[in-house]
Amino acid sequence: MNLSNCRDKHPNLLFANFNQDYSCFACGTEKGFLIFSCDPFKERFGRVFDGGVGIVEMLFRCNILAIVGGGTKPKYTPNQVMIWDDYQNKCIAKLEFKSEVKAVKLRRDRIVVVLENKVYVYNFADLQLVHQLETTNNPKGICAVCPGAANVLACPGLKPGYVHVELYDHKQTQIIPAHESALSQIALNKDGTRLATASEKGTLIRIFDTSTGEKIKEVRRGSNRAEIYSIAFNSESTALCVSSDKNTGHIFDLSRSAPSTTTVHNTRDQESEVKNRQSSFSFMGDILPTNYFKSEWSAVQFQIPESRSICAFSSAPNSIIVICASGVCYKYTYDFAKGECKREESPLQFMEIEES
Repeated sequence: MNLSNCRDKHPNLLFANFNQDYSCFACGTEKGFLIFSCDPFKERFGRVFDGGVGIVEMLFRCNILAIVGGGTKPKYTPNQVMIWDDYQNKCIAKLEFKSEVKAVKLRRDRIVVVLENKVYVYNFADLQLVHQLETTNNPKGICAVCPGAANVLACPGLKPGYVHVELYDHKQTQIIPAHESALSQIALNKDGTRLATASEKGTLIRIFDTSTGEKIKEVRRGSNRAEIYSIAFNSESTALCVSSDKNTGHIFDLSRSAPSTTTVHNTRDQESEVKNRQSSFSFMGDILPTNYFKSEWSAVQFQIPESRSICAFSSAPNSIIVICASGVCYKYTYDFAKGECKREESPLQFMEIEES
């Protein structure tokens, strides 16, 4: 979550993002960076610099970080990626580019650097460039890398709304026409078999099989346009959480099969389930498009006190961690059976409030 141009944020917070397994999150500030564990919530460590950090990405829970300068007085120039070893308390490597770095993604064997129109893939061991991709304009630095054993990368394609998926282990490429408008967010699941996408319209989330490019599910966040801030799969790929600028989070149950149009023999429970998971406004069928009523809606949704936020699944069962731009963290628990999601704890302030 890049916060450099966000008005409703903590004055020192420039960036916040989860690590690969959502066990921690990192914050870039005007004075350095901070690392927190999610559950239980605890500050792990931080570093004070004489300048700002606009991007800080963790490599799981180890001592290696990727840092890009930012803020009013950047610690490093925004066109450089610094590899920071926190055991040695210094940068051990540097990658430099001709334009501003929009995002960095890390795997144990790869460093992925995202510019506005290019994606560079480096070997972590020797920093050798192994691949580069052209993309459509990508000012948000949209990119997803599989954190597990499978070496899968997804980024915008050459056309707005298209996703370029590289399955490096199989030497296979998929170009997926995911949306008619430009992408807003994308996410890969833990093993790289599923890709979730949202467009700038923000009403639908589509899920694709990365090996075939086939769309396997479509879920609906809502009917009104929204900016999607985050998408995340749980570790089993049975649920998906989404946050947007509508002050709501949505959790979709991916474990249930989509209703079939060819199945004749449905039980009462199945019929009830299908009915409950579709729109209740079917009486407006002459006004709204037909596919609006066929969309699968979120199993539960929850209110977020602030509009700018990112969310991910916690290590605790059926729980969500939400990080907000104001420097506050929330934890929610959900129950698909009851259709409920509740805020479990009081807000946790991870950025100190400055004295006026």
